[in-house]
Amino acid sequence: MRDAGLSRAIQAAGGQAELARRIGITQPSVSSWNRVPAERVVAVEAVTGISRIELRPDLYSELAVADDVDDVDIGRAREYALLATLLARAPPDMLLVQIARLHGDATPLGSAHARLADAASTISPAAVEREYFDLFIGLGRGELLPYASFYLTGFLNERPLSRLRQDLAALGIERVETNSEPEDHAATLCEIMAALAGGRVPASADAQRLMFERHIAPWMGRLFADMENATAANFYRSVGSLGRLFLEIEAEAFTLTN
Repeated sequence: MRDAGLSRAIQAAGGQAELARRIGITQPSVSSWNRVPAERVVAVEAVTGISRIELRPDLYSELAVADDVDDVDIGRAREYALLATLLARAPPDMLLVQIARLHGDATPLGSAHARLADAASTISPAAVEREYFDLFIGLGRGELLPYASFYLTGFLNERPLSRLRQDLAALGIERVETNSEPEDHAATLCEIMAALAGGRVPASADAQRLMFERHIAPWMGRLFADMENATAANFYRSVGSLGRLFLEIEAEAFTLTN
């Protein structure tokens, strides 16, 4: 029996044949699935817009981390992964429900979590999808352009992207062919930092610091601040607050360990 995540992916693609065509496999292969295979999740997510959390909640409801990662880095990895997911696409209903269960505390970051949970509990999937479209896609372009090149040069696909690609190659990180976005998209950078912090991509503490200082610190805080003040922002205003505060904590921590 086909599970809910696979059914949604097929529906979003317009049928089994179209889903198969988009990810470069045969229709009989898709027809044989009961759920999206683990090795196909990223590709299916990219071509359908259905979150990997919805496609395979058994794999992605909790972030996978290496066995030897300490609790602080696990927390960092999960924070980056949450931001990556919310920046990549509008959160589906299942993810909104999960976010609404977040617990805050008396710290600034804990308060940001509580505000995000409140925002998730009061917005519908349709409303947040419209908000995401207005903010990041738009008719022609969205209110915000979440790319390092744009924030640092005023143009897309400029030198910051080239420098990032060089540093990613040094870490052995390759672009996913089915991802149409350039690597300097904020979602991609947060996903990379989640992989580094969680040990899924082996890297020293210095390598993490350099990635942050070269490719995130110079601009992403401004993106999150702009998100907090964006005309179209409602739910994403709380995402902006969380992202800005988290990056401030990251910057301070990297300064202390340098």
